[in-house]
Amino acid sequence: MSQVLDTPPPSPAPADEDDLAALAARHGLTVSGARPSLPEYVRQLWERRHFITAFATAKLTAQYSQAKLGQVWQVMTPLLNAAVYYFIFGILLGTKRGVPDYIPFLVTGVFIWTFTQSSIMAGTRAISGNLGLVRALHFPRAALPISFALQQLQQLLFSMAALVVILLCFGVPISFSWLMAVPVLILQFTFNAGVSMIMARMGAKTPDIAQLMPFVLRTWMYVSGVMWSIDKLTSKDHLPHIVTLALETNPAAVYIDLMRYSLIDSFHSSQLPPHVWPAALGWALIAGVGGFIYFWKAEETYGRG
Repeated sequence: MSQVLDTPPPSPAPADEDDLAALAARHGLTVSGARPSLPEYVRQLWERRHFITAFATAKLTAQYSQAKLGQVWQVMTPLLNAAVYYFIFGILLGTKRGVPDYIPFLVTGVFIWTFTQSSIMAGTRAISGNLGLVRALHFPRAALPISFALQQLQQLLFSMAALVVILLCFGVPISFSWLMAVPVLILQFTFNAGVSMIMARMGAKTPDIAQLMPFVLRTWMYVSGVMWSIDKLTSKDHLPHIVTLALETNPAAVYIDLMRYSLIDSFHSSQLPPHVWPAALGWALIAGVGGFIYFWKAEETYGRG
């Protein structure tokens, strides 16, 4: 009799996972932080467009808040970089020989390249550098790399005011072709934002990538025709065809040359690589759409671990 009384009741059988899933669905429960569908993700981003703009503006305002010159550094930084490159490459290495309006040519290249470089560097740290925000609030994580790319676009627009002054001081006339700069910037922004999202996902998983990127970007800058003319180099026959093709289709070089063609009257269409507009559009679509989907696929992993 005592054995019967002392025998513990049998433990209930563990619930099947399918039963638990059905129970959760019946009561409207979903997985916390689950990745939404792609159309739903786009809709959520659009609903937070004002947050993306405000976040980018706040970051831009705070960037130089501790400096005495404040926002003047938004223009001074790329100008000082251009001055250093002019001394080293234009004077010491002589890359300015045979390039009309070399200073406008160089400054345009530096400003446009800085836009791409800064967007990618900021995107690399978009998730890993904002883990507190990512873990505290629920929002589409793509808002962060996009807002950082938008911040760099805003900074470029400040710099463009100085660029216009430089162009006028060196005798470059105002023309209707300057309006072409608008679609070029839209395509470049799409490309930059896409690459930023790719690097944001990679940087979230492997933060050490942020330490490697300055070396990668510096190498990319040297082959993008920022300080020298790609057209002059590729017009010679000593380069293999594959190298010439790589230089001409380099996305950074494509956007730089299109901006030079838009703003500098001495930079002619013959200096542009073949099929430059399809190349600019293609890079924007590949990086923009591909980078967005690549980032979205890991949405539920950001801020965890």
